[in-house]
Amino acid sequence: MNNINSSGITFEDVKDAQKAFKGAIKHTAATHCITLSKMTGADVYNKLENRQFTASFKERGALNKLLNLTPEQQKKGVIAASAGNHAQGVAYHGSRLGIPTTIAMPLGTPFVKISNTEALGAKVVQVGNRFDETAEAAKIMAEEQGLTIVHPFDDYHVMAGQGTIATEFLNDVPDLDIILVPVGGGGLIAGIATAAKAINPNIKIIGVQSERFPSLYRALNDMEFKDQGSTLAEGIAVKTIGEKTLKICRDLVDDILLVNEDEIEKALGILLTIEKTVSEGAGACPLAALIRYPEIFKDKKVGLIVTGGNIDTRLLASILMRSLVRDGRITRLRIELPDIPGALSIISSIIGNKGGNIIDVSHHRLFTELPAKETYSNITLETRDAQHLQDILDELREEGFVVSVNRNIDM
Repeated sequence: MNNINSSGITFEDVKDAQKAFKGAIKHTAATHCITLSKMTGADVYNKLENRQFTASFKERGALNKLLNLTPEQQKKGVIAASAGNHAQGVAYHGSRLGIPTTIAMPLGTPFVKISNTEALGAKVVQVGNRFDETAEAAKIMAEEQGLTIVHPFDDYHVMAGQGTIATEFLNDVPDLDIILVPVGGGGLIAGIATAAKAINPNIKIIGVQSERFPSLYRALNDMEFKDQGSTLAEGIAVKTIGEKTLKICRDLVDDILLVNEDEIEKALGILLTIEKTVSEGAGACPLAALIRYPEIFKDKKVGLIVTGGNIDTRLLASILMRSLVRDGRITRLRIELPDIPGALSIISSIIGNKGGNIIDVSHHRLFTELPAKETYSNITLETRDAQHLQDILDELREEGFVVSVNRNIDM
């Protein structure tokens, strides 16, 4: 058992965790991203933590905490407040080690998250309408039942476990100039910064946060929290940075960059379509920052931490379709036309002759502001790219049709 000093963690703590993980944690791939490098002007590498068994880096911190419990603590069991990756990491490794595991989840947590966690061997207790209420209830249960709390980030053993990502990454790509790290509560970046700076004092550790939940950015700049709604990066949607993690971040983190929802969504699509890897919102934030701030990273060797791949499939499908719309590959056209036989077939012929693919048509005569002898059609169209779409639009307009693109009219 590693008795970490109460004032923080050291590189030795991280190395101890690395040794203890043998056979239990995957040494995940560090892939060279050739296309992303050409796109951004940096030399880009992804560290694919979405390849862990539970598809998240959270396993590392959870396992290190469990391995450092006393025999008595292991016998009595642990409790964690989480409805996401931390819950699955604690449940999986707790069950594997024979440690009784309780996970507190808020009321209203989707059933699939509950069933997935129970399938990994944990007992799930639903309590509290908001997550802060759930966390407080977990503390009370821990006191009443003699359980040990496994905090998702503000724990030195957890931080040391997350720091093993840096030792692996720099073993595979020793000359990285910068590592970009998603930041929620700060456990991941605190561990990575501790290890990376010990290996290479000149390396830059830069955190990335959603503009809607800038917990570390706020703390470093003495800003108040302002609720701005939900975020795609729900894995790092933390209102307040950890007390212990903040101390380490003040000393070792070089900068914090913010990204918006559109940038996160675009990065998710790029990771899937170009890198062929499924990422959750938090895991796409480093790429979003790389794309938003290219001047910072130009000609630098940059490592991105893809922290996890647990994303709702319906949300992922929506993001992919929206990316096709943004790229001009799927477009909805509103085309005004005379209400005469054959008018729609003329439009279809133009589109077909230009190589476009019509995937949906709705024709409207009654619910329209146009004159009685005119009508319009909403046509959803698939094209190769934006230029292909423009060629079709030009042909339609040359034939005298009035065409509007992606208007939100559903009559």
